[in-house]
Amino acid sequence: MMVMVACAVLLPFLGAVGGLLGPRAVRFAARRAAWRAVRFAAWFAVVPTAVAAILAGVAAVRVLRGGTGGTAVAGTLTVVETGSLPVAVGLEVTRLSALTGVLVTVVALAVQVYSVGYMRDDRRYPSYSAFISLFTSAMLLVVYAADLIVLYVGWEIMGLCSYLLIGHWWEDRANSRAAVKAFLVTRLGDVGFLFGIFVLAVGAGSFRIDDVVTKYPAMSTTVLTVGTLLLLVGVAGKSAQAPLHTWLPDAMAGPTPISALIHAATMVAAGIFIVARLFPLFLAAPTTLAVLAIMAALGMLGAALAALAQDDLKRVLAYSTISQLAFMAGALAARDDDAAIFHLFTHGAFKALLFLCAGLIIHRAATNLMSGMGGLRRAMPITFATTTIGFAALMGLPPASGFFSKDAALAAMGAAPGAAPGTAPGAVPSAVPSAVPGAVGWILYGTALATVAVTGAYATRAWLRTFFGEPRAQTGDHAREGPASMLWPVILLAVPALLLGFAVPAAPHWGTAALSVALALLGAGAVYATWRGAPDADPARLLGPLRRACEQAFYVDTAYNALFVRPVRWLAHAVVRADDTVVDGAVRGSGRTARGLSGVLRLAQNGNAQIYVSGLVAGLLIIVVGAVVLG
Repeated sequence: MMVMVACAVLLPFLGAVGGLLGPRAVRFAARRAAWRAVRFAAWFAVVPTAVAAILAGVAAVRVLRGGTGGTAVAGTLTVVETGSLPVAVGLEVTRLSALTGVLVTVVALAVQVYSVGYMRDDRRYPSYSAFISLFTSAMLLVVYAADLIVLYVGWEIMGLCSYLLIGHWWEDRANSRAAVKAFLVTRLGDVGFLFGIFVLAVGAGSFRIDDVVTKYPAMSTTVLTVGTLLLLVGVAGKSAQAPLHTWLPDAMAGPTPISALIHAATMVAAGIFIVARLFPLFLAAPTTLAVLAIMAALGMLGAALAALAQDDLKRVLAYSTISQLAFMAGALAARDDDAAIFHLFTHGAFKALLFLCAGLIIHRAATNLMSGMGGLRRAMPITFATTTIGFAALMGLPPASGFFSKDAALAAMGAAPGAAPGTAPGAVPSAVPSAVPGAVGWILYGTALATVAVTGAYATRAWLRTFFGEPRAQTGDHAREGPASMLWPVILLAVPALLLGFAVPAAPHWGTAALSVALALLGAGAVYATWRGAPDADPARLLGPLRRACEQAFYVDTAYNALFVRPVRWLAHAVVRADDTVVDGAVRGSGRTARGLSGVLRLAQNGNAQIYVSGLVAGLLIIVVGAVVLG
């Protein structure tokens, strides 16, 4: 099995190398046939990812069927001695990593196939597809890593690929600035993540994940709290959680398939995966869980309200991603990692589906703005049907997959303080300690319920404004279904988005499920009533005076600009001025002084013999007068 897993990790990496170097050789051999290089790169992109998906699927089936004896399977290639704690270069397959590996490879394969049609006219497609393959390999390394340092290597490569792919169309300054912003914010989080790894590894005496997880009882509360809080900084950066979430909406400047892969189903989910992978450590650090609960409460409702006011379809989905990831974080804070991971998988399916559907819409409508769309359901019936499935799953409507996973997460957050996760309010508390302090727990649950209603509202608004009403001038004559290479991945992703919830045998919490569906329909009904009264107007007007703040995502970017960007820029300008006036001024001043002194000395060295004789006589007279006077 370890050979299969190692091949699953290496194949996309080899595909990336071939995708970068192979097309260059083709262009060199046949300069007039650039399209051959693109087709050549497509093979390097799709085939290795497809094989990796098959291998990840086989490994998952073996683990889930008990072919490994119900235990994790690990293998070590080599051990690197560092002088203190050794680094084990190896992989490990658990039930969690096996399932996550399938999610990563399936979504990556769908995106690679989809991109063949979406990016067919882009001359930089070979590098684009190669970076996707490299990202896929790095994400699989994070998923299967047996050592925290190996995991961190994949973690950083993911960040690099995200930067390169967001800035793919770097000629537009907005795109390059969005890439730099994503890089800087996630790097800030990664500093905390790296120090968290060091703290926990020193406490456990090993970088191996299994050793850290099993030896945590021997660690002090301080070590566990500091280590997990530092990890949480990295999680907030990668998973776009408050307060490090501002990079994700701007990252929508990249190609839409990248949004589906990196910013919906994989990289942003890596933070949730890490918390679940090291969950016993977080359970032993209640302070960290309380901080996670507060972050989740702020993120899920704030991002949902921001999504309700956006006009850009991709930004709606971006804020929706932040909100849904916070929903998973809330389930983790409520001590239910199974519910969080369940929602992680269903979200990966339906959000990737929604982003790819958005790509089809934008590709044909020639605009990202919903104000320029409308009436597309007749021109794009397949896209309409698959998008409807995606929005139903996002809202948590049965029988879509999101109904089951959102119910599980909401039930976990609805547990009364002092009760076990999933216990209905009013039930007798068990001996399980409170997941979070009582007040924080109720705030978390209250914001989760409000988020369900707002999610129903913004999903319905996007659905109505895109597919219903009168066709806009920009879309009326040009909208039609995309090519088959873009449609088939969407159709295939619609299957798990609709049916994945039935794969988990647990029955829904019917009380929580009924409440969730009622709230989602309440939000949807409010938007529909507003839209029905004035189809050409934006239903976001129901936000009233709060609309402007929601459009600006509550001015978090503005606050960061005032608190961090402007002071740093002022400091940078001050350093430049100091360098110019003080450092360079001293150098220039010393030069002017030397030139002035040289001018004085030059008077005595000008080559005029009369001046030399006059100076000699003057000097002699001074000596004679001095001798007479002093004698």
